Amino acid sequence: MSQQANTIIRPTPSNTPRTGQQYSIHFGDYSAVITQLGAILRRFDYQSKEVIVPFGENDTIPCCNGYALVPYPNRVEDGEYSFEGVTYQMPIDEVDRQTAIHGFGYRYMWNLETLTESSVSLSWRSPNLTSYPFDIIVTVLYELNADGLTMSTVAYNNGSIRAPWAFGIHPWLSNGGNGENGIEIEADNAKCRLNLPCNIHVTVNPDRLLPTGEESVANTQYDLRDNPTLAGRSFDDAWTGVQRDEEGNTTAVFTRPDGLQVSLRGDNTIHAWQVCTATGFPEGQHPAGVAVEPMTAYANALRTGKDLVVIEPDACYQTTIHYHAEQLNND
Repeated sequence: MSQQANTIIRPTPSNTPRTGQQYSIHFGDYSAVITQLGAILRRFDYQSKEVIVPFGENDTIPCCNGYALVPYPNRVEDGEYSFEGVTYQMPIDEVDRQTAIHGFGYRYMWNLETLTESSVSLSWRSPNLTSYPFDIIVTVLYELNADGLTMSTVAYNNGSIRAPWAFGIHPWLSNGGNGENGIEIEADNAKCRLNLPCNIHVTVNPDRLLPTGEESVANTQYDLRDNPTLAGRSFDDAWTGVQRDEEGNTTAVFTRPDGLQVSLRGDNTIHAWQVCTATGFPEGQHPAGVAVEPMTAYANALRTGKDLVVIEPDACYQTTIHYHAEQLNND
């Protein structure tokens, strides 16, 4: 055997964070950090208070925090779907539930497009995967101003065939507490209030968390239209039948005991919300807050077609989501 065959080529050590380059933006009372990996919102602060649960640049990302969910949010049954006569099989992400979940975009490093003091945009072109061979270019723009953080996501069909698409985000809104374990975190969550303007709750199979139907929220624990506390309420659920303002927007409002109130507004492409309190999650996998997730479609959309978007070649589909924080008088 030649000496060359026995040579071990060692990679050059890297000081780049495991989540890639870090893009810090600022405006007034707001600051945010977005990662090259997945265009993930790693931290977002208002007046030095955490709006979302942050994580370290080299950490394993806790429970999908800050993900842009592309090209679909939530779960797909058996990781299998059919589109225009062709069946596709995606990798199974949740072995116990036999589902694929939250798309592919979070797995890849994205390309920096623009960076200013108050904004950053990144893009990702979907690889030619056998499970999703559609040529989609996704661009995410995060922009801060005096009113908060706007996230604009554009999916462009760069291919010659139509492409299925759904979108959501996965922020864990911080509860503002000091809980260090699941019991303490859930106690802090219970003191928070959530106003969710939805008339319909999506029922699921409890073993797989896949949709089985829809029901009115009236007279159930799922009625969050009057801003209740989360005491005694544990969720990993979706809602639809969203209420909209005159401009077609839908807004969830999360209020913490310390008086910080966070409004999360989605445009007229948002047709569903997911809320997860992480109740019963294993230690170390329980973010200190509540996931409040605006989505264009809820779970299994690639299979059921409900609210699934079909993007024509050379066409775009845009969703805009806005975060606003304010400090209320805390009595």
